Amino acid sequence: MTTTLRTRPLAVLAAVALSLGVTGCSGLNEQEQRALTGGAIGAAGGAAAGALLGGSVVGGALLGGGGGALLGAFTDIGE
Repeated sequence: MTTTLRTRPLAVLAAVALSLGVTGCSGLNEQEQRALTGGAIGAAGGAAAGALLGGSVVGGALLGGGGGALLGAFTDIGE
């Protein structure tokens, strides 16, 4: 597995963008917070999987983020 000089900065940029997006969560309701958290966790996991498996880091982040956001939005905790 070879990491190119282009994939590493993209992964760092995606992580920074996600962390900046999470800082504005104070006005969200519980479902929106779960969707945002699920999307962030999914994007990080997808990017990591893409990097480790030799695939597209950005593609993995997009797929993981979308799936995580959907699961987070439709998960109902404690009711």
